[in-house]
Amino acid sequence: MRILVSACLLGVCCRYDGESKACPAVLDLAKEHELIPVCPEQLGGLPTPRTPAEIQGERVVTRDGRDVTKEYQKGAEEAARLYQLLRCDCAILKARSPSCGCGQVYDGSFSGTLTPGDGTAARTLKRLSIPVATEESIASVIF
Repeated sequence: MRILVSACLLGVCCRYDGESKACPAVLDLAKEHELIPVCPEQLGGLPTPRTPAEIQGERVVTRDGRDVTKEYQKGAEEAARLYQLLRCDCAILKARSPSCGCGQVYDGSFSGTLTPGDGTAARTLKRLSIPVATEESIASVIF
C-alpha cells in the first residue's frame, strides 16, 4: 500500500512547536508499505514553529486570535492533491490536530478540551471518500 502520513508521525520536526511526534507503530509500516509524508499546515504556507491553532466553529484561529482558516484549507487541498497524484490507498494523520485530527479535535478554547470533529485535512480527504485514520486507529485503514 501507499499511505499518506502526517510527517510529524515519521519524525519530521514540523509540528506547531517545531517538534515531531514520531510514532513507532507508524514507522513500522515502512517495512511493508510506502509512506508519503505530508504536513498540511506547512503546505498551506504556515511556518514552523507557529502559534498553536484550534478549530472554532468554521474557522481555524491561533491562540492569539489570528484567523488562519485560509492557510489550513489550502494545506488540506494540497494534501488531497498529493494523495490523488501519488495514488495513495489511505491516510494516517496526527490525532487531535486542527488539520489532521480525525474523530476528535480540540474545542477551540485552548484548554485541552476535546470535542467530536475532524481537522481540515482529514475532513477534506473524507469528503473525497479517502480512508483516514490516526496513529491511534491504524488498523481501521490497514487491515
